[in-house]
Amino acid sequence: MNPIIEKLKSGQEVTFKPRGSSMVPLIHSGEEVTLTPLTDQHVLTERTIVYVQVKGSVCLHLITAISKDRYQISNNQGHVNGWVARNRIYGVLKR
Repeated sequence: MNPIIEKLKSGQEVTFKPRGSSMVPLIHSGEEVTLTPLTDQHVLTERTIVYVQVKGSVCLHLITAISKDRYQISNNQGHVNGWVARNRIYGVLKR
């Protein structure tokens, strides 16, 4: 199991430094970010940055569309990863 997901599922905030350029300029490679666990009180909207599992991969990406109880996940470069249910979203970027 992914240790970040485990911590988020147990209710802990997680701070880490993601790698990659898919979220530039919102998040730069190696920039420290903090995630809060997703709770029922979170209202997810388009442009919310989430820690999510989509198509077997775990990433820190954007919600770019919402259709009823499904969320479209994309990077900040225009690539759409796919659609997920809320239970595949584990954390929200803390700003």
